[in-house]
Amino acid sequence: MTDAASRWERPRRLPGIDWARDNLLDSWSNALLTVAGLWLIWIVGAGFIDWALVRAVWEGEDGRACSVPGAGACWPFIKAKMGLFLYGRYPEAERWRVGLTYALALAGLGPLMIPRVPGKLWLSLYMLVVFPIVAFVLLAGGLLGLPVVKTANWGGLLVTLVVASVGIAGSFPLGILLALGRRSALPAVRWVSTGFIELVRGVPLITVLFMASVMLPLFLPPDITIDKLLRALIGVALFSAAYLAEVIRGGLQAIPKGQYEAADALGLSYWQKMGFVVLPQALRLVIPGIVNSFISLFKDTSLVLIIGLFDLLGIVQQSIQSDSKWFSPETAPTGYFFAGAIFWVFCFSMSRYSAFLERRLASGERRE
Repeated sequence: MTDAASRWERPRRLPGIDWARDNLLDSWSNALLTVAGLWLIWIVGAGFIDWALVRAVWEGEDGRACSVPGAGACWPFIKAKMGLFLYGRYPEAERWRVGLTYALALAGLGPLMIPRVPGKLWLSLYMLVVFPIVAFVLLAGGLLGLPVVKTANWGGLLVTLVVASVGIAGSFPLGILLALGRRSALPAVRWVSTGFIELVRGVPLITVLFMASVMLPLFLPPDITIDKLLRALIGVALFSAAYLAEVIRGGLQAIPKGQYEAADALGLSYWQKMGFVVLPQALRLVIPGIVNSFISLFKDTSLVLIIGLFDLLGIVQQSIQSDSKWFSPETAPTGYFFAGAIFWVFCFSMSRYSAFLERRLASGERRE
């Protein structure tokens, strides 16, 4: 029988059958766990779909529409409060400035994250130097004829993204410096770096935020005031940098000693050795840990509610508790689900991009 005839007589299988047999049904215990997992997914998924879609309320002017017996998710509440959730109390006539800031951020960040797009140096300079200045002018105002919008009026997703992006951008270089300082041969630098890392890691983020918001003004002259949002940004960046430093230090310790010796043999200075030889390898090894720190930082932005800043979760909670017009049994679950879904989208996106970078760098190693 020829090979062509044997292939013709071989029974055709649906795509995925072989994968399921090899990965989900290869043993009786694995098959049992697969069946139990599918059953659990069915129970949870069916209940969620029933609440979010089948029994959901889609139209209404107040909470009475969602108070009928058997009602599901109260989506009119989300629709009515969408502007508040996205912008906080930012003046409605000036919200175009927030949208333009988002567009400018995507215009630089999108190409920067795509490996095949050229001009990475210019894109990096734009995102690190030009965009922060333009974003501050657009959001705060006071220049170019733009009305001033105080940070006390910022809120919702705007505050969440500002705190997360500034925290990530500020903590990453500071974390690298702290990791290098903890491994420094200079005792003073090593002791200061170690002391800062251990001090910050020994207290919760809430304590750092309280110190930045309540205690810091006590040490300043009476005529000097620092914006509350700025204090929160500094506190979050310093807190995240301490944890990120330990992640990066783990990558530095994983680099073989021969790499350091080879760089020294080439006559490279300390910063040349770290910038061109050691750090690129170390950072590549700890990409999962770095992204995990960024994801944790993004979720920790909800703690700024403690010092009176209303991020996305805070503004949702305030809307649920303070607006009696939308009181209903389903208002709170719907609001919290909406906030959780937004957080999940951002965190999942960071996780997937991290996996993409790992696969790309691993394939680059194999090609070498």
